Amino acid sequence: MTIRLSARAAIDSVTDPGSFTELPTPPRESPADGPLAWTGYDDSRARAGARTGERESVVTGTARTDGREAVVVSFEFGFLGGSLGERTGDRLEAAYTHARDFRLPLVSLIATGGSRMQEGMLALTQLQRVARQCVLTRAAGLPQIAVLRDPTTGGGWATLGAGADVVLALPGAQVGFAGSRVRPADADPAAYCAEGQFAAGHVDAVVPPAELAETLSDWLRVLTAPRPDGPAEPPAALARVTEPATGWDAVVRARHRDRPRAEAYLDAYFTLRLPLSGDRAGGTDPGMLCGFGLREGRAVAYAAQCGTATRPAGYRTAARVIRLADRLGIPVLTLVDTPGAANDAAAEHAGAGAAIADTFAAVAAATVPVTTLLIGEGGSGGALALAAPGNTWVTPDSYFSVIAPELAAAILKRPPADAPAIADQLRIRPQDLVALGVARGIVTPRH
Repeated sequence: MTIRLSARAAIDSVTDPGSFTELPTPPRESPADGPLAWTGYDDSRARAGARTGERESVVTGTARTDGREAVVVSFEFGFLGGSLGERTGDRLEAAYTHARDFRLPLVSLIATGGSRMQEGMLALTQLQRVARQCVLTRAAGLPQIAVLRDPTTGGGWATLGAGADVVLALPGAQVGFAGSRVRPADADPAAYCAEGQFAAGHVDAVVPPAELAETLSDWLRVLTAPRPDGPAEPPAALARVTEPATGWDAVVRARHRDRPRAEAYLDAYFTLRLPLSGDRAGGTDPGMLCGFGLREGRAVAYAAQCGTATRPAGYRTAARVIRLADRLGIPVLTLVDTPGAANDAAAEHAGAGAAIADTFAAVAAATVPVTTLLIGEGGSGGALALAAPGNTWVTPDSYFSVIAPELAAAILKRPPADAPAIADQLRIRPQDLVALGVARGIVTPRH
């Protein structure tokens, strides 16, 4: 069972004691019972105020989390279900504006049932105001972090929540566009909870309340950290091996089950690493690790293949993170390791070609430097999509090929036994890739 904190208690739970300073309330004159003259609306607002001690459904201000300042928006569900009305929109717009004026990240602690019906369409159009503020803040290169409390439904989820750069959720929280009273009676309840949204790729992490303050602090620490002056340096090789003698040696070595994988490289590279999950289109791929981390005190984003066939959701997640890093001015590290893109029917139905194209485009359009290290198999375009032109490095236990040697033999109508000879013809060894100009160099282990 989830615990519903008040707006101010939620702020206190994740910020430094005594650091919260409330922002001024924008003035607004309203007619009796609001813009629709909804009978009893003023009385409802008065009762909500007496019950919660608040004058509106959202509290805004600045606060510090582990010493790092941010603009904080916190919803008061006890005030008319945390619904959005015109005055809510005024406060949210002022908070976003303050974040841009003072170059501060924005943290939203959301608990809302949606738009306020007593204000009709004027309440609904507040979502357009919020979306505009979100876009302006995004364009300013400032991070937005959302914490989904219970419940997060309706327009609050579809703007502040799903529109944030990093989306965290509390366990068991109701999360969905449809609230509990308006969804179909036979709907699967798992689709409307934090865990279900995480599984579907719409939430980055489900965080227990006891860990939320530290997690939020870590995200602010990483996203506000200094950026490297240039490209991220490639990781050092983890395997102490010599360059392969033949192309087939390179293939066998790269496919060895005990070869170092992406997680080992990321752990060795970063002092702090925070994952992002999901493609925001209904999918996840455990074979693609994405997120942000600290390398020698500086922020670096990463997208890393784990040696499996990469699924469309993996490519879309990588593209999402690369674009976010570009917007925030954070260099990117990609680790390439896949036998190729997933090519089953499910992958085609999920848009494999479009997803790969989107990743190629994200890398090509990035204005921040992208560094790539090939750490294992480089299987055709499914691997190349993550590779940085002109800044790709390779490990001694890797290979990159236009096609797997066995598949090349099949296409050429040659026997499987010819695959090793074809591997040599394809020139896929690390040293071949350097000689061809595909890679800048072969990384070595740290001494």
